[in-house]
Amino acid sequence: MTHNHQKKIAVVNDFCGFGRCSLTVSLPIISALKLQCCPLPTSVFSNHTEFDHFFCTDYTEQMESYIGEWDRLGLVFEGILTGFLASEKQIEIVRGFFERFKRSDTIVVMDPVMGDHGKLYPSYSPALAGRMQELLSCADILTPNLTEACILAGADYRSEMNEENLTAICLRLSKAGPKRIVISGLNYGEDVGNFVFEAGKNPVILKEKRVGVGRAGTGDVFSSIIAADAVNGKPFADSVRHASTFIAKALHKTVELDLPVTDGVCFEDFLAEIGDMG
Repeated sequence: MTHNHQKKIAVVNDFCGFGRCSLTVSLPIISALKLQCCPLPTSVFSNHTEFDHFFCTDYTEQMESYIGEWDRLGLVFEGILTGFLASEKQIEIVRGFFERFKRSDTIVVMDPVMGDHGKLYPSYSPALAGRMQELLSCADILTPNLTEACILAGADYRSEMNEENLTAICLRLSKAGPKRIVISGLNYGEDVGNFVFEAGKNPVILKEKRVGVGRAGTGDVFSSIIAADAVNGKPFADSVRHASTFIAKALHKTVELDLPVTDGVCFEDFLAEIGDMG
């Protein structure tokens, strides 16, 4: 008996009980896109760190035993999505996970959750950010924001960059591994832009009207759709449009409900139609 008749995506990220981010975003979205989502937790949070208080348990010491059981089951993954990694040890564990489970046809999507607005997150050290570069050689798709793209490429950060600058960053990153890159959340006044790069093609900038303020978990929604679409064979630029359209619709609902910023993006109302968007 095999467990591999249905396509699966392994998602390596933290589990957050409240606040709509990380694994609790990926599970419903990837499932709604008709793929089995298999979570590999890096840590467990009661609610995310933008709240004033939270409970957290680090899962590093359990990860290798957890992965070992998947190996014993003979699981095969058509996709692997990585998100927030909290330590250099976790980066080593993820490298080992790729060695075990990345086949020639497995699509690896790397969401390098490291920083924003030109700075690393407080939980990230320069040494840890440097180690993240080691995973680029295993990635097929990369979904950084501008800060993360600059850090990984070793480029100077500027909040405003033209297409030539963005292309140069993506070319540098693609030489390290990923041939499809989307730099997300770019500021174009009233619009939010995504710079879409595919090796051998002309890059494109896709824009959506800005809705409300930035919220935790938006990047997790974005990368989950990108990963599922890649496994489902959707062209990359179409996938970026798909993710952007879905997020914009969910943000409109979130603003309508007047939810606190900490509560993330209200996407639940639109899961039934997610496959028809974009």
